[in-house]
Amino acid sequence: MTICATEGAWTRESPYRAALTIAADGSYGARLARHDDAAGSWFPERWTINGPEPYAVPLPGRQPEEPDSELLPLADGRVLILRRVAAYFALSLLYPTGPGTGELPLGTIEAPELTLLPPAPGGVLAYALAPGTHSTTLWLVHGGGRGPEPITELPGRCTGGAWLDRGGRLLALDREWDGRTKTIVVDPVQGGEAGLLLQITEDSNDRLLLADPDSGLLIVRSDAPGHDRLGWGVLGSSLPVRFPECLRPADTAVRPFAVQPGQQLTPESCAVAFRLDAASGTRLGVWRPDGRQLRQFPAPEGWLAGTGLWTTGGELLLPYATDAVPCGVARMAIPLEPTPEPVPRRSARAAVAVTSTPVDGCDPRVSAGIVPDAVDPDNGSTSSAHPDATGREPYDDPAHPHMCRPVPLQQAPLATREAP
Repeated sequence: MTICATEGAWTRESPYRAALTIAADGSYGARLARHDDAAGSWFPERWTINGPEPYAVPLPGRQPEEPDSELLPLADGRVLILRRVAAYFALSLLYPTGPGTGELPLGTIEAPELTLLPPAPGGVLAYALAPGTHSTTLWLVHGGGRGPEPITELPGRCTGGAWLDRGGRLLALDREWDGRTKTIVVDPVQGGEAGLLLQITEDSNDRLLLADPDSGLLIVRSDAPGHDRLGWGVLGSSLPVRFPECLRPADTAVRPFAVQPGQQLTPESCAVAFRLDAASGTRLGVWRPDGRQLRQFPAPEGWLAGTGLWTTGGELLLPYATDAVPCGVARMAIPLEPTPEPVPRRSARAAVAVTSTPVDGCDPRVSAGIVPDAVDPDNGSTSSAHPDATGREPYDDPAHPHMCRPVPLQQAPLATREAP
């Protein structure tokens, strides 16, 4: 599972773009690279990742690219490029043709802003968001057969983007509406039918950062605890979302970018990879929901920070580029700490239960309310929100999440709630 990440600093309000975007099946990557000329001009570059040796194929056009052009690799090896041209955006497919670059124009979209969404499952379709002041248009920009076509117009300003299933039917978006940001879910196949996915409290800003379609593990960012915190939960579960203390190291920006796949029945055992930015530099972080700490590792030299892919075999692949190795992939076998023994219940903290609430008259998916969470106060992270495998609740197809009763914040016992 991969999520895109920017090379530069990230803030809650800034768009989150990729230094290297990896295709949905992990076969290819694409990025904007720089020429060695005096101007340092930009050109598209496609990386082959799933072969025995990674290698890059330059895809330069007839003129240098602008640094704000966006790339999205498809599973067939072609690369979708989005370029701003005056008051509109132009879409094309790039592919190698002998010594040159082939280009297939797909069409244009007139919009003040347009952003490609992460690669859709299957690696064939491509979507984009055109956020406006009061609404956002979801576009199918490749794979429809008739050029770019609008799917739906959503009230509010939508950003982000994460796929919740392997069939491309559940797309999560962060929507700013009435001064608050909540995560909604959209079905792009059925005309953009939308519903609420995450609402921790009515007044909180809740965003989805990472989703694993296999296990349903969700990594969220919310200010419901009183200030911005990273938390985790499971799609379709009635058990709480937690805000581990270890996921807020001092003076460090923490951003998830990849999760270990294939953990269908054990979301709490999924290892999650983080980019850690501090004054001392950028490091790699690895954490599991049922673990006790955020483990830190040195990042490879030249790492395209915040991008990577976790294989089903347990290897974490980190793309990097240096003067000596312009296209490299570091293969890291991360040793995972053993699952801790259950700890006695000693105190309570606030957490979030996954529930359902309708939004804008549409069918609900998942939202949340605060419920008590009993943990060991000496533990560096919260305890697992899920019982042992013998008592585990069943996980159905993620396209049909469970619907549970909300627990409002004001009704929960919050005597031990942490101060900001």
